[in-house]
Amino acid sequence: MKVSDAMTQEVQLCTPDDTLRDAAEAMAMLGVGLLPVADNERLVGMITDRDIALRGIGMGRGPDSRVGDVMTAEVKYCFEDQELEDVTQNMGAIQVRRLPVLNRDKRLVGIIALGDIAQIHANGATGAALSQISRPTTQHAQV
Repeated sequence: MKVSDAMTQEVQLCTPDDTLRDAAEAMAMLGVGLLPVADNERLVGMITDRDIALRGIGMGRGPDSRVGDVMTAEVKYCFEDQELEDVTQNMGAIQVRRLPVLNRDKRLVGIIALGDIAQIHANGATGAALSQISRPTTQHAQV
């Protein structure tokens, strides 16, 4: 099965010039914790609720600060024609719950999330990926 068979195609975008308030309101309205950031139709970053909380509010930035100031610029992604199982394993290896999906022209065409994969696979692929994504760091490991 290909990533395109499981991904969410409807994706809300924001721009580096949008405010943190704009991004947070869009996330709240959509019930999501991540928005892709595009500039001239190119994916240039991702903004998460965590970015807003830690790099925004936590660093003393206000709601009118720009998304481009706190977004994650190093974007991990996958391609729509990749095998879903390979991408699921990769998500576990790099410890992410969601990935933007690009076509081979590197245009954003969707988002793949563990929830999307869970709806497709009942064979434990999601559990295997989640166990890798959620493995504790040394700071949070329980003794």
